[in-house]
Amino acid sequence: MRAAVGFGVVNEVYWPSSGDPQVRDLTFLVGTPDGWVDVKRDCIYILTPCEDGPLIGVEHRLADDPTFRLRLEIMPSIENDSLLIDYALEGGGTLYALLAPHLADCGQNNTAWVQDGMLYATRDDAALALSCSGGFGAMSAGFVGVSDGWQDFHQHGGMTWQYARAEGGNVALTGELKESRGTLAMAFARHAGGAAIHARGSLQRPYPQQRAEFLKAWQTWTGRLRLPAGGDEERARARLSAQVIRVHEGSDFSGAIVASLSVPFGQAHSDLGGYHLVWPRDMVEAATGLLAAGQPHDTLRSLNYLLACQSPDGHWPQNLYPNGEPYWSGDQLDETAFVLLLMGKLRELGLDTALRPEALTWAARRAAGYLARNGPVSQEDRWEENSGVTAYTLGLMIAALVAAGPWLDAEEADYALALADDWNARLDGWCYVTGDDAPLAGQYGVDGYYIRIAPQAGPQPGRQEVPLANTAGLKVQAGALVSLDFGYLVRVGLRRADDRRILDTLKVVDGELRYDSPAGPLYYRYQHDGYGNTADGGPYLGQGIGRAWPLLAGERGHLALLAGESPQPYIDAMLHSSGPGGLFPEQVWDAPPTRRFQPGKPAGSAMPLVWAHAEYLKLLWAREHGQPYEALRAVQERYLAGKPVPQIRFWRTDAPAFELPAGLALRVEDTRPFTLHCGFGAADAWDSVQERGAQAGVFGLWRVEFTAQELSNQSALNFTRRFEDGWEGRDHRVVLRG
Repeated sequence: MRAAVGFGVVNEVYWPSSGDPQVRDLTFLVGTPDGWVDVKRDCIYILTPCEDGPLIGVEHRLADDPTFRLRLEIMPSIENDSLLIDYALEGGGTLYALLAPHLADCGQNNTAWVQDGMLYATRDDAALALSCSGGFGAMSAGFVGVSDGWQDFHQHGGMTWQYARAEGGNVALTGELKESRGTLAMAFARHAGGAAIHARGSLQRPYPQQRAEFLKAWQTWTGRLRLPAGGDEERARARLSAQVIRVHEGSDFSGAIVASLSVPFGQAHSDLGGYHLVWPRDMVEAATGLLAAGQPHDTLRSLNYLLACQSPDGHWPQNLYPNGEPYWSGDQLDETAFVLLLMGKLRELGLDTALRPEALTWAARRAAGYLARNGPVSQEDRWEENSGVTAYTLGLMIAALVAAGPWLDAEEADYALALADDWNARLDGWCYVTGDDAPLAGQYGVDGYYIRIAPQAGPQPGRQEVPLANTAGLKVQAGALVSLDFGYLVRVGLRRADDRRILDTLKVVDGELRYDSPAGPLYYRYQHDGYGNTADGGPYLGQGIGRAWPLLAGERGHLALLAGESPQPYIDAMLHSSGPGGLFPEQVWDAPPTRRFQPGKPAGSAMPLVWAHAEYLKLLWAREHGQPYEALRAVQERYLAGKPVPQIRFWRTDAPAFELPAGLALRVEDTRPFTLHCGFGAADAWDSVQERGAQAGVFGLWRVEFTAQELSNQSALNFTRRFEDGWEGRDHRVVLRG
């Protein structure tokens, strides 16, 4: 059982899994002799989180009535599938509960009814029962916007309708609370009778006793935390961040951590989309954050879950429900790479022995093979908007291939390292721009910079055209787009923080993407971003204005720290951009104040963003230890200390080599068998024409290889390929630099 709070009321309840929201909201109306109060719309509220555990207190007040107070405390039952809402109304009046079920994650085709002093709803195989310790007086089941309790109060100033049933629609339940103090129990089961048992059972024990038991369990877990060093506010937020991550792990599928118990801009749409899904990338970030906070058992549970969810071909779905059912169908290679990096981290800490070696080997071999077959171009970037090659995804894949080595056999390990070395050597050619490809270089006085993304792995990446999502068709040159994504090259150990390319890119990013908010420096994802509120603060519905992300302040703070600067401005910016109760939002408002939004404060998208809480934990850890938590020794030793010289250039259809430096072998690869028809010399006069059949290699790849020696006296290699279904229909040319 998990619940979220918005506008001071319960606005989503998740059951049986953290991926299954069942309620739109549970709010309150107050009837008084002078009128009525809609708590969600008319009151000012204050959140009072509990330090010992995820127990949320809310106090509602009226600006023009100092005697009015509605106090709520929200806690899941530790014994029943129910959510407990302890309430106390002060200042007079009668309290009414107004519940809008959205069972099975849908507001349509719900049925609500009143029976035996309780309120019920059902849809498909989900049922809800709402009970009250002091009992209900008047009760009603109606249709939203027509016969619900809010419409009753709006039209009549009080509760006059008492409908027994609302069948098959968007429904709402209303119940008059007989007592001004008491406890509500909202319970769930597969049928109404079971929900009623959970509701009654959770009210038969005193609320204070259940509260004490709930907090004791959380105190035990929190007591095991090893929080990074910091001031009182920083450590309190670190404790909260660890608790936030832990709350997002469901109890039905152990280890599964969803991205957020929220639906960004969910008030404006009714589709199933939301962040109550497992994104392997976000989940690894969260699990790594818990590991940095001293909770290895939680991290191991998450890895165990991920290994069980791996697809047969070796990759992980873009996102999935906790029960393993994929939601979106995109392929993001960084997500597969992240799991290998988590495995590598646990191995370096000596924690991998908690899982069967055979399970780790099987997972690593399949994941490494998937990256080898499908890289370096990813179908989607980490923002899920473009295909192409990015420093972020490619850097993670390179590190992941190194991390996989201990679980691979000798031939596979040699191949993985050779491929990683080649990609590392070519990364700048695909992702770093200079000269005419770098239109922002002159403005910032730099030689070049890493771009956000190049649609193809090819020469002159800055001249490629990038279509921007959420913008009604806007296209820009890749050389004009930057982001903080390149920072992971430093964090995983491929580049030094004082590398001139890194420092120059930071200058451009600071100039293009920094927002100096009242909270401190925050950052946008990239220029022309269209994901965020509309200009007037309206909800994002497919097009908007990208806002600044506290998460990215954490990423910028890492780079400042590793370059020898203080990360404090970025830590403070994260702290002060949080919402009520200390939760980090996905985005903050970056325009003049409105009735709903203040500059530098949450802008109405997802909150909390679990990834941001993990980033905060890791930034505090990095400040204490002077290094990024993600970095693996094996990667640092290879690319920062060893600097290996590549031996093979890997030619793929989506990552061709147009020139080959002297001393390198050339390997032409594909996932299908082929015959290479080739010759040397000028493009229109092939010499020594020959055919070579591809040989089966590791990870399901077929290859034809030319040694460095046989290429040493040639000027160029021309070739085309014949597959089982015929010729590919084009020629390729590689200039050989002797």
